Amino acid sequence: MTDITTGKLGPSTMAIHAGEGIDAVTRASSPNLAMSVTFAPDEVTGFSARNRANYEGFVYARLSNPTVKQLEDKLAALEGSESCQCYASGMAASHALMLGRLSQGDHLIISDTNYVGTAELVRDSLPRFGIAVTPVDTSDTQLVADAIRPETKMLWIETPANPIMRLSDVATLAQLAHAKGVRDVAVDSTFASPIGLNPIALGADFVIHSLTKYIGGHGDAMGGAVLGRKADLNALNLEASVHFGGVLSPFNAWLIMRGAATLPIRMRAHQENAIKVAAYLETHPRVRRVFYPGLASHPQHELARRQMRNFSGMMTFQVEDGEALARRMVEKLEIIHYAVSLGHHRSLVYWIPTAALMRSTFRHEGDSLRRYRDYAGDGVFRFSIGLEDDCDICADLDRVL
Repeated sequence: MTDITTGKLGPSTMAIHAGEGIDAVTRASSPNLAMSVTFAPDEVTGFSARNRANYEGFVYARLSNPTVKQLEDKLAALEGSESCQCYASGMAASHALMLGRLSQGDHLIISDTNYVGTAELVRDSLPRFGIAVTPVDTSDTQLVADAIRPETKMLWIETPANPIMRLSDVATLAQLAHAKGVRDVAVDSTFASPIGLNPIALGADFVIHSLTKYIGGHGDAMGGAVLGRKADLNALNLEASVHFGGVLSPFNAWLIMRGAATLPIRMRAHQENAIKVAAYLETHPRVRRVFYPGLASHPQHELARRQMRNFSGMMTFQVEDGEALARRMVEKLEIIHYAVSLGHHRSLVYWIPTAALMRSTFRHEGDSLRRYRDYAGDGVFRFSIGLEDDCDICADLDRVL
């Protein structure tokens, strides 16, 4: 399996085969589901995880599990990273990386617009532990450069940014941060998936995914992952997995692994549908603006073409009265689900008003608020385009627009 797990084959082949193999005992072709919490080691090992550094087998599921390990190997192959650690959710993965790498007195620079759970974690929780945080529009390289301090240990980028679809130049920011002594560049690449963007190849140190979204793909299993260098993730596993305890259920890992096998073909279909639906929305008289990286009208379309191999199925759009449209969606949509989350096989849409999000989460003022409003106006509909027929998605939108 060496060539497969080290990423020397195509992405579709790796999505199916990486981390997997025919079971040596049963000859099962599909991966097994190992639900056991404890394992019988074939040699005497230490009781603490700290004393098992040289033992490669499984001992206890909080440290490692065979099914979870298969998923981790598959994701590492798809991302082109040395290693992967999986967690119980995307937020558990983000928490593991931040609290596993940052300490009192360290400084974090983070995209000022990103997933709300991450945004609230860094604004409300990290400062209580003595970690300084500076939210910055990471689409502006100069703003990032100006924010770096001697104690800056991590730059956290999310591209495309949730919910407004603003992009950041990973290669440029990674080079800038490392040149100025920033130890870690981390990229939340959930919106893009490993099929659309490989941040490590662009110079990032870590990649974060909510596996609940595109990689799982079916809306029935929650999980998260951190990918990066093996030595860094081994240390992270001891602290963030064994001590923090937010480990991934083997059953969820099995479901996500099954979803990951079709990730490349699903992402192609998501993109094909999204381009058609975005074009429909752009020409609709009730729609003010559409932000989709695959459209020439996106203000960073050239960066998207240079950086992304797939534009995914995520977009936002604005209308005159978003709240009224949201109410009609709840009542009248038949194909599209008015619901949170994204990256599933079914289409999902949700209204995100700017004023409410500023109060609860981002708290932008001045220039930061202006920059956000350039993309969001008074609010956006975050739209995750599914795998239904594009004509049926558009017909469902016609029902409410």
